[in-house]
Amino acid sequence: MRDGTLLCPHRIFRSTANLLTFILWLAVLAALAVAALIAYYAWTTRKLAATAEKNIPMAGNTVRIGGDTIHYVEEGDGPPILFIHGLGGQLHHFRQPLFAALRDDYRLVAIDRPGSGYSVRNGSGAGIRAQAGVVAKLIERLGLEKPLLVGHSLGGAIALATALDHPEKVSGLALLAPLTHHQGQRPEGFKGLYIPSPAKRAFLAHTFAIPMALKQAQVTLDFVFGPQTVTEDYAIGGGGYLGLRPSHFEATAADFVAGGEDLPAQEKRYGELAMPVGILFGDKDRVLDHRVHGLAMEGKVKGLDLEILEGIGHMPQFVEPERSAAFIRRMAEKAFAR
Repeated sequence: MRDGTLLCPHRIFRSTANLLTFILWLAVLAALAVAALIAYYAWTTRKLAATAEKNIPMAGNTVRIGGDTIHYVEEGDGPPILFIHGLGGQLHHFRQPLFAALRDDYRLVAIDRPGSGYSVRNGSGAGIRAQAGVVAKLIERLGLEKPLLVGHSLGGAIALATALDHPEKVSGLALLAPLTHHQGQRPEGFKGLYIPSPAKRAFLAHTFAIPMALKQAQVTLDFVFGPQTVTEDYAIGGGGYLGLRPSHFEATAADFVAGGEDLPAQEKRYGELAMPVGILFGDKDRVLDHRVHGLAMEGKVKGLDLEILEGIGHMPQFVEPERSAAFIRRMAEKAFAR
């Protein structure tokens, strides 16, 4: 009753219907706004990926390994050295800073790991041992006779797994800031990559992830390179822009999720290594603690060649290329002398 007058039922119905219509239109408008936002970010992602591919085109050749397509570059002549990059990296992490110093004496091959850079993952797993299996098959396909494996960060764990599972294919290991042990806590700068759902990884890769990654790029690079500054030509020469491709982000997130699964068992096998193994680590590494992943290997690997760089972070090949090349050359001499 309003002012002593009883409201008519049809007026109540009409008011309720109007309210429901209003709410429905709000929902439609909200959905259209979300769709427009997703479309904008998808368009931005495609534009960024196209720019990256224009600035850094494919640099080498491709080879089929199972269902995967592996992109690789090759320079020089001599005993073979195979380079395996780390999480979120690509072959330019080695090609730019190290090839000029080594190509006169060695056959150098650097790969984009499955899904990274211009390689395509189509069937192989993201786990460490699965990727080691791809590396072993690649060694056969390219006719590399017992190469020295150079692995950086996650690539170090994959190089170790390759040597453990396929020792007949490897002459030695030269590991730069390698991941060697399982760690429960994920590195602070990479926590956003922990996306267990493949469907969610794919959706984010093609919409929000790349623009947001570009926005946070300087913070991420400061974390990875620190305490040193990012090298001047890292975006192009170092291949940094290739991280702005959806497929690269999707593979990186998959690697991050699966990266620790094989390590607990792998740690128990390091005593099996019967080849020259060297580790180069910076004592100011913010990504991987040199005590956990470097010093802890002493006593586990017979004859380990361990070199600690004072004041250096996670990217020694960029900030100390001469010392990194000298370390690789030293390990190559040990490996090929056998």
